[in-house]
Amino acid sequence: MSLDATTGAPEGERLARNSIGLAHIVFFVVAAAAPLTAVVGATPVAFAFGNGAGVPGAFVLAGLLYLIFSVGFTAMSRHVGGAGAFYTYIAQGIGRPAGVGGALLALMTYTSVQCAVYALFGVFFSGSMAALGLELPWFVWSLLALVLVHFAGQRNISFSGKILGFAMVVEVLILLLLNLAIIWQGGGPEGMTASSFAPSVVFTPGLAVALVFVVGSFIGFESTAIFGEEAKDPSRTIPRATFAAVLLITGFYAFSTWAIVQFYGPSNIQAAAAAEGGLESLYFVAAEQVLGGWSVALMNVLLLLSLFACVLSFHNTLNRYFFALGREGLLPHSLGHVHPMHGSPARAGVAQSLTAAALLMAFTLGGADPYAVVFSWMSGLAVLGVLAVQIMVCVAIIRYFRRTHTHSHSPLVTLVAPVLALIGLCGAFLLVAVNTKLLTGSDHVLVRAYPLLVVLVGLCGPLLAKWIQRTKPELYNNLGRVFE
Repeated sequence: MSLDATTGAPEGERLARNSIGLAHIVFFVVAAAAPLTAVVGATPVAFAFGNGAGVPGAFVLAGLLYLIFSVGFTAMSRHVGGAGAFYTYIAQGIGRPAGVGGALLALMTYTSVQCAVYALFGVFFSGSMAALGLELPWFVWSLLALVLVHFAGQRNISFSGKILGFAMVVEVLILLLLNLAIIWQGGGPEGMTASSFAPSVVFTPGLAVALVFVVGSFIGFESTAIFGEEAKDPSRTIPRATFAAVLLITGFYAFSTWAIVQFYGPSNIQAAAAAEGGLESLYFVAAEQVLGGWSVALMNVLLLLSLFACVLSFHNTLNRYFFALGREGLLPHSLGHVHPMHGSPARAGVAQSLTAAALLMAFTLGGADPYAVVFSWMSGLAVLGVLAVQIMVCVAIIRYFRRTHTHSHSPLVTLVAPVLALIGLCGAFLLVAVNTKLLTGSDHVLVRAYPLLVVLVGLCGPLLAKWIQRTKPELYNNLGRVFE
């Protein structure tokens, strides 16, 4: 049985079907993970403050957790489809009030990470242009990127898929070239070793800290379900894309971090990352030595492309949330209309772009530092938010399959895997919650309140749903109408 979230939608409120295949969806997901940005930008912190040479093993552990999560997640995708993704999963599995809570958390999460990436793009691009003699504030470049992303998002989804595919390929190629060059020269002062995956190296006191940054590197893999309405043969494409994306992210990140460990040596990698300037230059120093100065210049250019691709992917994700909630009536219904030519959620895209621009300008007018505050604070909030939504999805999967008996999935798929994923994700949420200072680089009272904020946003959903039920019963009864 398959419950499609578009069967009750009238013409003009359905996204363009059969627009993208397996490869396009994988491009969206991996581009959202931003391989070059995640490896070059995030892993040095994990090396410095986490379990050092055991970081590659930490990526394997996180990948295993998300593979287990994907078992139940993809099983449910065969029965529940549509652009609402987590909203439709949670609404169908737990109930409408919880679904609204999940939707609010998802909007907060993806809005936060998008704002963070726009700010980081502005900082890096501003620095690059200043070196060429053109000095403009960071937010000018951020808003320019926003305009380009907006127009790309107005087109058919396959247009963005092609851009993201190119970005992903070149990002992976430059890192792969660095990895292979390190192997070709036989590693560094300690030669080649697989100790990064040894339990004694991985399971050290710093593992908890490393996992905070490693788990954050997987944000966006779950967005495969959002494109179910536009995918070719979604009952097969979405599960395959999900597993392919998780395996690709896990394998590539583990391989890239293992290679850099070989360059510096397992006993030296932590000190190299923690040294002055190490967080910024860990990979660039290696690239210059094994590939030459040209690779450093190219990596800096590709880093900007990586950030652009990342924010384009999240823009498309948010568009579809705005679209789905508009179609449901939780947001203005006009957001649930599609572009007559491209079949894209064009009106939702306008609302989403205006929201992002307003947030960036609010931070700018408030004098917030684009890196220390906008990027660091918003990305920290996004990590907590996505973990909270994934926890709700695990509960939704368990409840959905306990009530639905017309399926052929085994208990390993419908119960054991979701329970294991639920335990792992709850543990990850607690790890991030107690390490918000390290994740964001700030001990501000607002940052310390992040876990409470996430919980409160989640609770606002049921309260809003109950208010809708009391004041607009027709609207409430229409929520999830396609599942009736």
